[in-house]
Amino acid sequence: MTTALVKAAGHLPAPVGDLDAYIRAVYTLPVLEAEEERALARRLRDDNDLEAARLLVVHNLRFVVQVARGYSGYGLNLGDLIQEGNIGLMKAVKRFDPDMGVRLISFAVHWVRAEIHEFVLRNWRIVKVATTKAQRKLFFNLRGAKRRLGWLNRGEVEAVANDLGVTPEQVVEMESRLSGQDVSFDPEPEDDQDAMFAPAAYLEDPHADPARIAEQEDWQSYHESKLHHALQTLDPRSHDILARRWLADEKATLHELADEYQVSAERIRQLESNAMRKLRASLAA
Repeated sequence: MTTALVKAAGHLPAPVGDLDAYIRAVYTLPVLEAEEERALARRLRDDNDLEAARLLVVHNLRFVVQVARGYSGYGLNLGDLIQEGNIGLMKAVKRFDPDMGVRLISFAVHWVRAEIHEFVLRNWRIVKVATTKAQRKLFFNLRGAKRRLGWLNRGEVEAVANDLGVTPEQVVEMESRLSGQDVSFDPEPEDDQDAMFAPAAYLEDPHADPARIAEQEDWQSYHESKLHHALQTLDPRSHDILARRWLADEKATLHELADEYQVSAERIRQLESNAMRKLRASLAA
């Protein structure tokens, strides 16, 4: 490691709130030679030399900027993308083996992209559009296909599905998610136009309205009270027959009641019919 290299890395500017200045600063740092990179990586691996780790990181920051710029089409802040990519770079430096025979950035690009991918999925929409590994792969690949093809017809959907190893239905579902927009569930009162299309306007749950719940409970209590009062107007035998035929968990049959009251099953049916008629008249009053 040359003295000039250490000096350059040691005086890396740290601008606050100025992304252009940061990008210019990282591009002033020279790219490490392969032997310099291996020497630093061995110092980190064998001696846990944190200064070697810092040099490996700062001299590869320019590559993170290049990768992050490829994700500018997601509408997210470039500085945030670079920051997430830098986290991936640091993770890669920690795991890099200089004896693998590859350059650090070739090894680190996977970690850089993984961190940026996770950031994009967390922040691209309020509601996540992809949660499984297959959906994440489809999300990023399908966006690239849509930029080339625009709105996909059936043939293009099947072609994309074959290329990505998923079903056409999964492609259609992800395409609909990509085309959707975040909508406030309950917009501000002054947003009259948005209020027409807000979910709160058409996703009403009538079973969750406190006024309706209270009304239903009062109505049910009222009818239960009337039914109880009507039942009390019946004679004991008719009351028992109705209760055991209609209100009990294990309902009695006509023949079981006939045997118990020592009458015919037809007589039990007549008593039941008469009792029901009295109940209806009482409830209608």
